[in-house]
Amino acid sequence: DTWLYDTMVVPYNIEVRYKWDQFEFDLDKTLVPPDESQVVPSMQAIKKVWIDTYVAEAGSTFFIRYSPKFIILCGSASWNVESGTVTLGTAEGGRKIVLYNINNFRTKESDGYQPSDSENVKQIFHVIEHEFGHILHQNILYPATWKDISTGHYTSNWNNVADADANREGFISAYAMSGYDDDFVETISLMLVNGKAGFDNLVNSIPEGTTTSGMTKAMAQAALRAKEAAVVSYFKSAWNMDFYSLQTKTRTAVEELLY
Repeated sequence: DTWLYDTMVVPYNIEVRYKWDQFEFDLDKTLVPPDESQVVPSMQAIKKVWIDTYVAEAGSTFFIRYSPKFIILCGSASWNVESGTVTLGTAEGGRKIVLYNINNFRTKESDGYQPSDSENVKQIFHVIEHEFGHILHQNILYPATWKDISTGHYTSNWNNVADADANREGFISAYAMSGYDDDFVETISLMLVNGKAGFDNLVNSIPEGTTTSGMTKAMAQAALRAKEAAVVSYFKSAWNMDFYSLQTKTRTAVEELLY
């Protein structure tokens, strides 16, 4: 509690809640509390990858103004039986972010860390960058031209689409196909967490062929590059931030924790 107060509350006015309060979560879900031993390591990592990089790029005033004021931790993931999906994070009105699956958080400094654990770790960063992206566009909306890039390719059936198939349709992930807003913040999040090399590899590895919707390799690659350019432009025009610089800082922090 002292560490959380000194590290999160005092400098950033962010309260991290880990003591169990069922009313912070859906009452119809079976969830478990976070293991106390996971609280400090997970928040140290989140501070390193998310907070420190934004503060270094945009300054503490920006971060304090736009960051959520509550982070709620849950030990397990939240499964959605009806759709077969899993919720790993949520945000409410830009003021609160809920992070799930904390008990499976391991970095290379953790006891029992395995290389496969890196996917769970990156997923938490993916979630918090995604939710913070929502906060940013809810304050300053992305350009209207964003909606022209993948018009007609969004679907409510995204949970039945593999990420690789979503890439072939010009999306960075299957979840990005769920709508304009989530497409925008998924692009921000995964570009930050995976770095420029990771994004370039995704774009370049799209196979030849035409999808059932009529998308060719060239069309999918053009859509993803247009989205990359739109994100970079948005960060500069809306927030006076160099996205590629932020991306480099973020990816470097991720690699220091995992590799």
